[in-house]
Amino acid sequence: MSAPSFPAVASGFLTIHPWPDDVIDSLGHDPRSTYVETYWLSILGPSTTWLLRRLVNGLDIHPEGYELPLADTARSLGLGDKGGRHSPFVRALTRLVQFDLAQPHGPRLLAVRRRVPPLNRRQLQRLPASLQSQHQQLMDTNLRTPAAEQRRRRSRQLALSLFELGESQDSVERQLLAWRYHPIMAREAASWAWDRHRLATDLAQVGGPGPGSPRSEAPSTPPDVA
Repeated sequence: MSAPSFPAVASGFLTIHPWPDDVIDSLGHDPRSTYVETYWLSILGPSTTWLLRRLVNGLDIHPEGYELPLADTARSLGLGDKGGRHSPFVRALTRLVQFDLAQPHGPRLLAVRRRVPPLNRRQLQRLPASLQSQHQQLMDTNLRTPAAEQRRRRSRQLALSLFELGESQDSVERQLLAWRYHPIMAREAASWAWDRHRLATDLAQVGGPGPGSPRSEAPSTPPDVA
């Protein structure tokens, strides 16, 4: 595959659009999830992983798409804003395309997946043996967990992540509906996550740690939810 052409980082913009896919949107993982941080990180590399998180954060705020200032984004990720197609930031963009997580439409439009698929067999073989074993245990557990329960847990993870990004309860519920969660499940997940987020915030204010406490980094990684 030839490397995609992106505008000059120092003065360029990219228009970011969502890349919908019914299968991956249903079965995939949020880029800010524990799954991506644990298993995809060593495949994509830290720069590309953080870039994907940043792009998906933008799509949470602007679901129809938005303009991404390349230089500001590169600097905010610690990648610098100089250099051409071999600069660290452009390499991170290119890796998103190479791993089928983004798709260029011309030099100034990039469609980005909002969900990351499970690793395939070839990618799994690149992980350390300990992570391969851990991943297999996770898959075995998922196979024993009914699909409806998996979807309920995922909706709670997403809702908690959105609250930690500063969203309101109404906007979290609307976003879950936009992600095709059933209205009852979306309402339950938003209510559960709001209670958990509020408790963690109250504990943080009095200096006590709590499960789901907001982290100093952004975006935060939603914890696994029972």
